[in-house]
Amino acid sequence: MEQGLTAETKAFLINIGSADIDASLLPADMKTTATAGPGAGGSSFFVRSGTRRVRLSIKKESPLKVIPFKNGVAIQKDGRIIACGQLELPLCHCPEQAYITVSERCVFDCKFCPVPILHGRVKTIDEITALVEAASARGKITAISLTSGVAESPEKEAAYLTQIVRHLAGRFDLPIGVSIYPTATSTEDLHAAGASEIKYNVETMDREIFRRVCPNLSLDEILAALKGAVEVFGKNNVSSNFIIGLGETDECVGQGVETLTGMGVIPNLRPISPHPLRKGEISVERPSSERLIKLTRINKAALERHGLDVRAARTMCLPCTGCDLTPQRDL
Repeated sequence: MEQGLTAETKAFLINIGSADIDASLLPADMKTTATAGPGAGGSSFFVRSGTRRVRLSIKKESPLKVIPFKNGVAIQKDGRIIACGQLELPLCHCPEQAYITVSERCVFDCKFCPVPILHGRVKTIDEITALVEAASARGKITAISLTSGVAESPEKEAAYLTQIVRHLAGRFDLPIGVSIYPTATSTEDLHAAGASEIKYNVETMDREIFRRVCPNLSLDEILAALKGAVEVFGKNNVSSNFIIGLGETDECVGQGVETLTGMGVIPNLRPISPHPLRKGEISVERPSSERLIKLTRINKAALERHGLDVRAARTMCLPCTGCDLTPQRDL
């Protein structure tokens, strides 16, 4: 029997992470190519059903197949429909937002991320402005979200993002979210420039794994920056990506989530996307649907224990939900 996206079905789809879809079903404007993070370089599409959406990468050999169904599409596995919905238009990388990667390169060498190998470009302020305008012309845009590698140094990157935010805040009446590596002044500078929300990614809360996979970063610096960011940006406006599938235990996730929520930070549990450019450098395992549901429930309980609400977030990953099983929205 056909059905929309339940939390359980979405967790199953996230675990697989990809689908085969006929090109005739997917016009060029309905797919998006990532330029940041572990999924950089891959093309994907969004399916929405009710209040839930999922992003699936395009993969011919995937066990999932997307077919036309009634007035939308259905997702099949082994010839059986497991979910149905509508293809959703990404305005700029994701639906409803202009989500823009500023620097598509990085001097750091996190082992789960292909960006340092891809050696992408750095967008100009004029290009970024044009992308926001184009997204607005394509549909209703609710937010601007900026993420970035580190092209030269964290300090130069933060200064450039501050300049961009100030320009965009003066031109568009939209909330602006920023995700970068923190510096001594990035929180105050970005807030003063007009940023509404901030994200500093811990990547993992297992210190031994962090040391191996993020050899040039400091977890203590990131945690200190997150704590300071809550004081500046306020409740429900600070988040952090916490990657799942690097070898961390469920106990580590639970403790890490408690640490972050106790600081007033919303953890975003992000299933790892293994990248072929990093093959042999890191061993990863995409979390099962059962594990995703278990960890999302742990995250949800911690958020509610500390009075945090994902639904208040307006920018970046938390309102999009396409890549993650999001507490208080999906489950």
